[in-house]
Amino acid sequence: MAADDRLRPVDLARLAGVSTQQIRNYEEAGVLPPAERTASGYRTFRYLHRQALLTYRTLLKGYGHPTANRIMRTLHSGDVPAALALVDAAHATLNSERNALRATSEAVQALAGAAPPEVPRSGLRIGEVAALLGVRPSALRVWEAAGLLTPPRERGTSYRTYGPADVRDARIILTLRRSHYLLAQIRPVLEELRREGGSEALGTAIAARADALAARTRAMLEGAGALYGYLDATDMG
Repeated sequence: MAADDRLRPVDLARLAGVSTQQIRNYEEAGVLPPAERTASGYRTFRYLHRQALLTYRTLLKGYGHPTANRIMRTLHSGDVPAALALVDAAHATLNSERNALRATSEAVQALAGAAPPEVPRSGLRIGEVAALLGVRPSALRVWEAAGLLTPPRERGTSYRTYGPADVRDARIILTLRRSHYLLAQIRPVLEELRREGGSEALGTAIAARADALAARTRAMLEGAGALYGYLDATDMG
């Protein structure tokens, strides 16, 4: 490439809106390919580095710093398949988050469509809750052993006492189990419900998270497109 195609660290820094030190850090970390050096030891960058920088900055939007860094470092180490595997793993994680959000949404719908359980102030025994839900007491014990239910015990006895929140949680578990969700997938649904404090607040949080996931998906698609262009331009693909 001609000498007038050379770029200084400050040129790349202005392009990305970062400091020249950050450009040096990128190169040392492998986010950018190794830079050429002048006789006096100054870094000299080329069009390839410009493309790598723009690709990295686009990846950041959807994949975040740790994954974007690993993708670029792995590429520049010469292991393209491993870099693409990191992309696949990030998309798989996003899909898992989307599935978990779907489970939470189903739980909220189940709450909205069911009348609040009538639970006396003294609570319900495990057999009464099982009859209310149409399950065996053993199912409730399994859910408790998995840490999904934590009904208190009556003072001085080993009898479980289910309050309204416990019955609500048991109903959510049953609804999601009937939809073939695993116990491990149900745990974050219950944690989210307890954190938000009710189905209405949780429904608002779900809508906001769905929007965030959609935006992240678009950003990841943009990043994947930039990565494809970089691979194609550098003949690494």
